[in-house]
Amino acid sequence: MSETHTPSMLQVFNEHFERATHYLKAPADLLEYIRSCHSMYSMEFPVHIRGDIQIFRAYRAEHSHHRTPTKGGIRFAPDVNLDEVAALAALMTLKCAIVNVPFGGAKGAIALDPRAYTPEELERITRRYTTELVRKNFIGPAVDVPAPDMGTGEREMAWMADTYIMLHPNDINSLACVTGKPVAQGGIHGRTEATGRGIQYALREFFRHADLVAATGLQGDLAGKRIAVQGFGNVGSHFARLVQAEDGAVIVGIGERDGTLYAPEGLDVEAVLQWRAVTGSIKNYPDATTLADPKACLELDCDILVPAALQNQITGDNAGRIRAKLLAEGANGPTTSEGDAILRARGISVIPDIYANAGGVTVSYFEWVKNLSHMRFGLMEKRIGIHTQREMIAGIEESTGRPFPAAIRIEMLRGVDELELVNSGLEESMVESFQDIIEIMQQNNTPDLRTAAFVCGLDKVVTAYQDLGIWP
Repeated sequence: MSETHTPSMLQVFNEHFERATHYLKAPADLLEYIRSCHSMYSMEFPVHIRGDIQIFRAYRAEHSHHRTPTKGGIRFAPDVNLDEVAALAALMTLKCAIVNVPFGGAKGAIALDPRAYTPEELERITRRYTTELVRKNFIGPAVDVPAPDMGTGEREMAWMADTYIMLHPNDINSLACVTGKPVAQGGIHGRTEATGRGIQYALREFFRHADLVAATGLQGDLAGKRIAVQGFGNVGSHFARLVQAEDGAVIVGIGERDGTLYAPEGLDVEAVLQWRAVTGSIKNYPDATTLADPKACLELDCDILVPAALQNQITGDNAGRIRAKLLAEGANGPTTSEGDAILRARGISVIPDIYANAGGVTVSYFEWVKNLSHMRFGLMEKRIGIHTQREMIAGIEESTGRPFPAAIRIEMLRGVDELELVNSGLEESMVESFQDIIEIMQQNNTPDLRTAAFVCGLDKVVTAYQDLGIWP
């Protein structure tokens, strides 16, 4: 089976959506309304670049206003288009619903290759884009809150926030106009690695369900599992580092745009990161075999495959050659509908993107709340917690007549900081959301986790609209 053409992300979303609707009891007109993107803004603007005027095409889509503000990243990519942005916004709606984050879905993009521009040029482009969003009321703490996505990061979010604040000097909540900012500029600890850590937590929760694990032919937990990661950017690199250091997983493959590293006995993720920092590439890392094909990573012999790069990577053309027993989708839309059908037919389990990569938006919600509350997380709880721990230590020492171990005493009296609170909240969110998906799967006898996740998200969006009194 092979695909004669690569489907758009919007086509793939609609096919998954359609399959999920068979398990929903909701008015057909409401489902059609939820399917469509409610507000889309396509724009062109000029920017002075190296003595010339360049015209940039950019987009912002707000998929659903059942919750406000809407929320979604800003993507810098040369081939991005409005259909792709609309599909990503729709995925964000379901993603937020699944993890119980009170946002509607949105997405934005500028059609450019960020590697082709200097930081100064990117700053001018980003600030002009932000100004255009302000003009059309497509950004604001109570309206639409962007975040980083492919090709953007803390730096771009800082530029966007600064531009918005300059245009709204009297808005006390203006810092909450974007998330993913540097910590020193209103960001939150743990946001940078949140999507990668969310995938880690999703996999941990999967391995706590013996029936799901048995269906893959695997056993135990993540310790010793051979994992291949496609994409070594923000999501893939943090995931690989965390799952190796904290869970004892073995990273056997890493795929990037310039090739694939393969080491059956395992790669040292930190060493690969250092190699890339020095050479500018993962290629020719000395303790691995370098394969020229970036997509070779997808077909490596491994237990778990984490596609964390681009959309439409696993298709009808290569799904039959996937050797992993379990996929955890770190990217948005990495698997086409035909590829997904082949994986299901082969009995390969998939933890879908609308759940697996929801860590970023979950921690973005924490940052947004922090900005609106104007208070550092943990500030009020920390001293009380330390006082309680001190009393408990004293009680144990009095009852046992022995001094408390010094190392444990220091750790207990340190108190809980913002990063620990963020990671704890993220883990709780991923655990609860997975339980919701499993409950849907059992109640409706859905054939796979992706369908169950779509039903879970759509059911929550349907309920939200019905609670508004618009639909019965």
